[in-house]
Amino acid sequence: MIETSEILQTMRMIQEENFDIRTITLGINLLDCSDQDAEKCAQRVYDKVCRTADRLVKTGEDIEQELGIPIVNKRISVTPVSLICQGDPRPIARALDQAAEEMGVNFLGGYSALTQKGMTRADERLIQSIPEVLCTTQRLCSSVNVGSTRAGLNMNAIREMGEIIKKTAARSADQDGLGCAKLVVFANAVEDNPFMAGAFCGVGEPECAINVGVSGPGVVKRALAQVKGQPFDVVAETIKRTAFKITRVGQLVAREASQRLQIPFGIVDLSLAPTPARGDSVAHILTEMGLEMAGAPGTTAALALLNDAVKKGGVMASNHVGGLSGAFIPVSEDIGMIEAAAAGALTLEKLEAMTCVCSVGLDMIAIPGDTSAAAISGIIADEAAIGMVNNKTTAVRVIPAVGKKAGDRVEFGGLLGFAPVMPVNRWGNEDFIARGGRIPAPLHSLRN
Repeated sequence: MIETSEILQTMRMIQEENFDIRTITLGINLLDCSDQDAEKCAQRVYDKVCRTADRLVKTGEDIEQELGIPIVNKRISVTPVSLICQGDPRPIARALDQAAEEMGVNFLGGYSALTQKGMTRADERLIQSIPEVLCTTQRLCSSVNVGSTRAGLNMNAIREMGEIIKKTAARSADQDGLGCAKLVVFANAVEDNPFMAGAFCGVGEPECAINVGVSGPGVVKRALAQVKGQPFDVVAETIKRTAFKITRVGQLVAREASQRLQIPFGIVDLSLAPTPARGDSVAHILTEMGLEMAGAPGTTAALALLNDAVKKGGVMASNHVGGLSGAFIPVSEDIGMIEAAAAGALTLEKLEAMTCVCSVGLDMIAIPGDTSAAAISGIIADEAAIGMVNNKTTAVRVIPAVGKKAGDRVEFGGLLGFAPVMPVNRWGNEDFIARGGRIPAPLHSLRN
């Protein structure tokens, strides 16, 4: 039961601390839409998405108005398209984007391929189409899973994704490579992630499900300001209690949406998702712990504490915590990360170390436009190796800014924000990436 004190606390979090529900994401299974005729498949996809999601946005708006809780995005995730596509995937991409527009959702995720152990012909066709698709659609997001703890790393897919990212950046050069902001390369991708650009509805999911992603970096920072100078035991307990409150609100919204839409409640993803707005930064939580700036010595330890405490508080509040759940560190979407990167306190290498203990990985990072495809593949391989060895989800969303060099600035707007272009290690790795094949799974993957 939600108590009066919790309602008052929630009102304060919304009014003073930038708290919001970042997204209600409707997952839709499209396996029954497959057809050898690409146009027929696309029509089935369009019809099912529109039929299933026709009341999603209106329901979200009603809940937002009635409960007074901001719901920033309403989104859709679908079965990875490579699993339903028997021919050209581009008609399906167009159908999905049209459906997303007509349903009024912000983004639709699932133009995806699962290639951790190898690529089917459908995977290959989809991956090759990504640059064109992401630069000719508005709301469609794409992801490719290139590794897992069980399968190892598919270095052929990793090599190809470096080239695909370069091509996507070139096709959207007039927008500072914005097409790449809709493309994520994963290791250990999860099936119920409600956050874009990596959301898709996995094959283990039900016919459809409501997944909610909460936010609240400002709430956590304000709570820590009340325990300034206290030991880390107190810091951890404070974050845990705050995450409990945040998750309770997320579960309330998820259950309301589930009941009104008559669609099963899936999970609450309690990731702390920042925005470029001041007062809504994960980096500023770290500085509240005593660091001068994100990237200073101790940053990884502070982030590890934050991520763990958020998860502990969340699972106390809900039996349905899932998705990624923890703390996101997207550079362009976090004003504190932007400032740290611009000051040189935060480097690509330090961010990689931080990803060992946070929710995802190298996220929304602008890099020089002349960065080679091999270097991008190497960045992906390093990050995927962290995920594989540590049995966690990791991801790369980097944006080569064509015509720009380290120290320049790129602008994406809205929740995607802006970012300084960060330097990339200049030493070559072409021979390493050219090897291809698979990096075997670690020994501890053999758990049976």
